[in-house]
Amino acid sequence: MAQCVQSVQELIQDSFVPKVAVLCSEDAQKITRKNNLNFSELLRPFCRLTSEGHMRDSNNQVQVVKNLRISVNNVVTRPSVPTSGVHSPAQRRLLSEVVSASQPAEGGVANVITAGDYDLNISDRSVKASVPWYSDWRDTLTELSTSKHYTATTPWFEAYRESFLQSMPASDHEFLNHYLACLLVVSSSEAVPVEQFLKLSQEQHMIQHNGEYTNPKWFIPNTLKYYVLLHDMSQGDEQRADSVYEDMKQRYGSQGCYLLKINSRTAAAGTDEQIPDPWSQYLNKTRTAPGPPQESLVRNDTRNSLPDDARPIVRRPTDLPVAAGYDRVSAGPALQLAAGTSHGACLTLNDHNRLRLFIQEFTFRGLLPHIEKNIRQLNDQLVSRKGLSRSLFSVTKKLFGGGKVPEKSIAELKNTSGLLYHPEAPELQIRKMADLCFLVQHYELAYSCYHTAKKDFLSDQAMLYAAGALEMAAVSAFLQGGAQRPYPAHYMDTAIQTYRDVCKNKVLAERCALFSAEVLKSQAKYSDAATLLIKMTSEDSDLCSALLLEQAAHCFINMRNPMVRKFAFHMILAGHRFSKAGQKRHALRCYCQAMQVYKGKGWSLAEDHINFTIGRQSFTLRQPENAVLAFRHILTNDSQQTATQQGAFLREYLYVYRNVPGVCEVALPQLPLPCINSSATRVYFGHERRLAEGEKQAATHVSLDQEFDQDLAAVWQDLEEQVVAAANRGVVPSTFYPTQCCLNSQTDNLHFPLAVVEEPIIVEVAFRNPLKVPLVLSDLSLLWKFTLKDFSRPQPQDVMVGDAVTITNEKEAIAPRVRKGKGGIPSVCKFLTFSLLSWQARLKLLPRQTGQLTILGLVYNLASTPSTGDSTINSPSVRGRQDLEIQGPRLNQTKEEKTSVSHGPDRRLDPTITPPMPLLEVFFLQFPTALLCGEIRKAYVEFCNVSHVPLCGLRVASTHPDFFTFGSSSLATPLTPLSPTSFENCSAYKTLATPPGATPGSVTAVTLVSAADFGSGGGGVFGTGGKRVAEIPLGEGTLTPGESTQLPLWLRGPDQEGVHEINFLFYYEGAEKGGKISHRVLRHTVFICASRSLSVRATACRSNTLPEEEGRNGSMLVFVDVENINTSEAGVREFHIAQVSSSSKQWRLHKCINPAENKDCKLTTRERGKLCFRATRCKPHEATSKSLEKYTFADLSLGNEQIISSTTPCADFFFRRCQSSESWRPLIAVETQGRHSRSQGAGPGGGAEDITGVVRKCNEVDLDIIVLWKAFVVEDNKQVILEGQLHVALQTIGKEACSLRQKEEAQEMVLLKFKPELPPPMTRPSMEQLSHLIKTNLHYPESYSHSFVQKSLCMIPVILTLSNCSLAQVDAIIDLRHKTTSPESLEVHGSFTWLGKTQYKLQLRAQEVMRLPLRAGFLHAGVYNLGTPRVFAKLADQGAMCETSQQTATPALIIINST
Repeated sequence: MAQCVQSVQELIQDSFVPKVAVLCSEDAQKITRKNNLNFSELLRPFCRLTSEGHMRDSNNQVQVVKNLRISVNNVVTRPSVPTSGVHSPAQRRLLSEVVSASQPAEGGVANVITAGDYDLNISDRSVKASVPWYSDWRDTLTELSTSKHYTATTPWFEAYRESFLQSMPASDHEFLNHYLACLLVVSSSEAVPVEQFLKLSQEQHMIQHNGEYTNPKWFIPNTLKYYVLLHDMSQGDEQRADSVYEDMKQRYGSQGCYLLKINSRTAAAGTDEQIPDPWSQYLNKTRTAPGPPQESLVRNDTRNSLPDDARPIVRRPTDLPVAAGYDRVSAGPALQLAAGTSHGACLTLNDHNRLRLFIQEFTFRGLLPHIEKNIRQLNDQLVSRKGLSRSLFSVTKKLFGGGKVPEKSIAELKNTSGLLYHPEAPELQIRKMADLCFLVQHYELAYSCYHTAKKDFLSDQAMLYAAGALEMAAVSAFLQGGAQRPYPAHYMDTAIQTYRDVCKNKVLAERCALFSAEVLKSQAKYSDAATLLIKMTSEDSDLCSALLLEQAAHCFINMRNPMVRKFAFHMILAGHRFSKAGQKRHALRCYCQAMQVYKGKGWSLAEDHINFTIGRQSFTLRQPENAVLAFRHILTNDSQQTATQQGAFLREYLYVYRNVPGVCEVALPQLPLPCINSSATRVYFGHERRLAEGEKQAATHVSLDQEFDQDLAAVWQDLEEQVVAAANRGVVPSTFYPTQCCLNSQTDNLHFPLAVVEEPIIVEVAFRNPLKVPLVLSDLSLLWKFTLKDFSRPQPQDVMVGDAVTITNEKEAIAPRVRKGKGGIPSVCKFLTFSLLSWQARLKLLPRQTGQLTILGLVYNLASTPSTGDSTINSPSVRGRQDLEIQGPRLNQTKEEKTSVSHGPDRRLDPTITPPMPLLEVFFLQFPTALLCGEIRKAYVEFCNVSHVPLCGLRVASTHPDFFTFGSSSLATPLTPLSPTSFENCSAYKTLATPPGATPGSVTAVTLVSAADFGSGGGGVFGTGGKRVAEIPLGEGTLTPGESTQLPLWLRGPDQEGVHEINFLFYYEGAEKGGKISHRVLRHTVFICASRSLSVRATACRSNTLPEEEGRNGSMLVFVDVENINTSEAGVREFHIAQVSSSSKQWRLHKCINPAENKDCKLTTRERGKLCFRATRCKPHEATSKSLEKYTFADLSLGNEQIISSTTPCADFFFRRCQSSESWRPLIAVETQGRHSRSQGAGPGGGAEDITGVVRKCNEVDLDIIVLWKAFVVEDNKQVILEGQLHVALQTIGKEACSLRQKEEAQEMVLLKFKPELPPPMTRPSMEQLSHLIKTNLHYPESYSHSFVQKSLCMIPVILTLSNCSLAQVDAIIDLRHKTTSPESLEVHGSFTWLGKTQYKLQLRAQEVMRLPLRAGFLHAGVYNLGTPRVFAKLADQGAMCETSQQTATPALIIINST
């Protein structure tokens, strides 16, 4: 239980005190009424004795009476009313008023126990708790319960208990509440005071002995009458009073009368002397102002339906400054009486002392001797009766069952509560003697008498009497000093059960339980006390049950191991019963105290119930602010309630919210719903993307509908850096910062974002509805503040800050409407949100001036859907706001940042509004989504300047520069259509008709082209910024405001099949330089699905013949293998090889050796065609010094029209293809070159490096083959001709090249070994490379006729031609001996031999051609192979290790005919 101001001993002693009645004459009433008091009220503050009293018991032993208090009350009679055992409605009402009047002190020092970051408030209803509940609550509460500073008091319970005990009616089974004496008060101003005393005495005798009234009850027939002569010092004659008093002493004796002098001061006297007012704390609550005098005998007055001592006494706190000797009682709230009412105005401090002295004289000289005398008389009567009649009774009991009463359970006992004893019955005499001993603190004798009476009552089965004896016996045993006998708790349990179950008297059972609980608590038996209190709760009285449950909760928290959850649970039960009893404030206090335990523990349902009840009770008590906070907790947490319950919570919250006074008058409050994920807020700068217009396809750019990809963002940043470097002469400025059109939690938000005036800012806010019911949001807009700044003219920093004008829309947002402010236009929208997990809302701001904008949050109306389901009913809505507070990234750079938790700024909601900038829109016409590999398609791009500022410096960068081209600016293409509406099925190439009479497969055109003309040289479009950036040709270099231009765009399908993502970044600048935004970009992403077309493989071989007309230039054979690998997915029926072109600085195709008979080379599905071309070196006049860097384009048409490959778009894609292939080669080349340089430095002389270079130069070809094809596709019942080109780069003789890049096989994972890197080995040319140093050829007649009859030996001259293919001097050895042993070879050339020398040693200069005459001898006719000479070659000045057998030519067959 909660701590009480009184100890349990003081509580019991003050609950059972001697009662004294008062009868006053009319004149005496008038004297006391001058102080706004009657006589009993006048004495009440002085009824506690400050000195000890003494009396002797029946054994003549002196008993000390300490701290005795008497109860003085007016005599109030009423008709005999049978006792019901329950409180009357008037008593219930008075008890409820007592509890209501006792509340926790507002603003007082709270009883708060701190543990960690949690404060547990025990006695105050305000919640001062943080979450979560501290972990070490057991130790803390153990310290709490044993600490002397623990003062968790419940004054409302003490006030209830005191009022309940004082309202106990007098009963016949006990005499503790019976009157022992009667004060007869007469004024000294009476004519004959003695006669008045006689009248009062007779009146008292009539009241006591007349059977008409049962109340008040009197202890003994011979009641002590004490005569008091009341003298008014301000008016009466003091001498006459003294003489009357002397007469009284003669008549009644000096111990039976008293002269009391009061009113020493008039009421009109000055108030200089501050006289305390100790009466206020004792006056009745029902008495609010002085009224007319009441008669001492009031019979049928409803206001006095209770005896005066039964009315509640409400007292002030114990710290009330009162004079010494005043009665101090339990703490309680002070009840303020009517304004202007004062008490004891005519009394001085001396009068107070006289009143105190009167009580002491009356008690010591009248009351205690009277009690002592009656105890002796009762003891003598009992002893005498015990000797006569009781002896026979004892013998009878011994004969018929013994002297001990058999134990019976309560269920076995009969309900004999209606049994009445005669007033002179021995059992009642024993009870009277016990009660008298108890009242004068003689607890040992009282216990003996109660114990004896208990046996007699149980033997008679007088259960009401037995229960009373058991109750008082247990109390007497507890109050005995020392450890003579333990507290018999089973006596109390039996008494409570008897009162409640047998006698049906709930009032007596409650009194017994209150005493027993206090005793158990004093013995630290909190568990037993809590069990008893909980057992006493019932449905009969909600107020009583609430108070008992609250005390039980305090018992749980005071245990040695505090049971905190049980404390909280029973506080909830107590709060519920308080609420049913109408005690709203106490109910709110109980729920708030329990909330401290349930909060933050994960018990969401319990938290919701408690918060909902707190909200309702707070609203009922006109505390709407607290109600809003409580309902807010219900809505913000992840509730597990049903949808119906959540809807009820939401409606309650909205209703309470609307009734908060002045909620939206000054500032908008924060709303709890819906939940906003501030970190997920996205901000988009610029206009929304325009949709496609007809056939126009707009650039994708950036939108809020796109998901953010970190890798893709890095690609865009890399492209922007390249194009910025191209625009700034190859250098990226130090102030460069990548453009971010859409900001989110993954972007870099450390800098202030830049927005352009008159361009919208779109803010996407992520909402989440934690409830299962729909929410209605309307009039949603952004809150912002804006600081005006002029960026066009520079100003000092202090001037800009001092003169800055800041505006905001917070006041306008209270009333939802669209306003055009200086900073922007908040967009207002209305939408219905259903019970979704999350959704996004996009709001737009349109800045009108330059400056600094800060987006603060959102403002909106919140409502719920109608519970009836009728959407036409307008549910109540409230207007509030939520702030957007975004936490920046955690800083983790310095040591301090790593050891602490600090976050950087996130400025995505703080854009800087800059002056106007150009705005570009790009549209694509006839842009395909699917292409064949290598297919050429012509599209058109439209550039529009939709701003009011001119645009210039237009560039484009792409991740796939070989996918598109805008054409060459130096070469016109007049034969291609200039607009998309010119005509269909027109070739994208520049074509010419084949000249009449031209041989198919022969060269029709040879053109010299510079790479710089197509962006591959130093001054071309791609030369300034790298290989991925191209300048877009505009008419005059600028686009004026509102102007648009259309340019052709050629596309080529990727070489690899599949879906390709291709990114375009368009870069442009404003005409005015030096602004905060230097440039702007526009992004576009396309997805191209590439399907298979043709696969081209090519191989270069040296020619075996050396025609004289070719001189020293040389020639070679090029074999081109073309395969149709298309699977007819795109509806392609067949492919036509229209033309084969070559491009190289040294070689060119000369003619086709095997042209098709029908001119066109047709390939159907999975069909393969093989073409053979002769390639020759460029003529000497073509390779002048001026044309060293030029490429020679040679076209070999296989059809009836010629495609000029040296113009757009064929040459563009050729050069771009070279760039894309070279973009990844230099990395390996540089690395190899570095290793070569290291090895060259390490080796002596660097001879191996020279050998490798010479040999590689010998085998290099550097010839690019361009295969141009056409395909026929049926689309929509129409035949469409597709065109395309494939590229094959021949690098080395004898090595096959393919148009499709071979996929690199994944390397197996190997164990890493951390060893020092060894120097690379010396690189030597391979045997295959060395075998190509010399090219050989045999010249002989194909057939020869000889008469072997005439001459058996046939000699034929053969010329062996040796050609040095390298640029170094070569030593050659020709071996004519036959080395073969194969039978097949012997059959072919076994019968011929070379005549003359069998081995020749020759030396050939660089690219020298030498002819060696030989002779072959034949003995028989037949077919012979002359290709048997073996040629060995080595570079001059090299060792024999470099000598390598050269590749032999094809078989040289000769036919020998015999004539």
